[in-house]
Amino acid sequence: MFEWLLNIPSALAEAAPGAGDAAAAGAQDPGSPAGLISMFLPMILIVGVFYFLMIRPQRKKDKKVKDMLANLKPGDRVVTIGGIYGTIKGLREDSVILSVGHQNLEMIFARWAIRNVEEVTVENEGELLT
Repeated sequence: MFEWLLNIPSALAEAAPGAGDAAAAGAQDPGSPAGLISMFLPMILIVGVFYFLMIRPQRKKDKKVKDMLANLKPGDRVVTIGGIYGTIKGLREDSVILSVGHQNLEMIFARWAIRNVEEVTVENEGELLT
């Protein structure tokens, strides 16, 4: 079905002016192993660069998020993907119970909806930011 794709390099070599001179000078045949390597090497390099610039950093980020979600515990201050700040009151297998606002309204969120855990810092020797 795609045999014509394999014939493109040889058709170009035949149509190129001076192709006979290049063959006489020792140019490699596109069908030879060295010719195939030189033809596929740029594609292999592009795939390698794509992996190291796109796929690998995304995997690291996914692992970091997965670890963060696995290490949630009651009392952690979190932010949801919707921008809601709250404190974890309870954990279930796939959900989190958050206490939100001054009236401690309890809301249930899916675990994947937690964006990040807020760092609680000490403001005045014993007073925690809430």
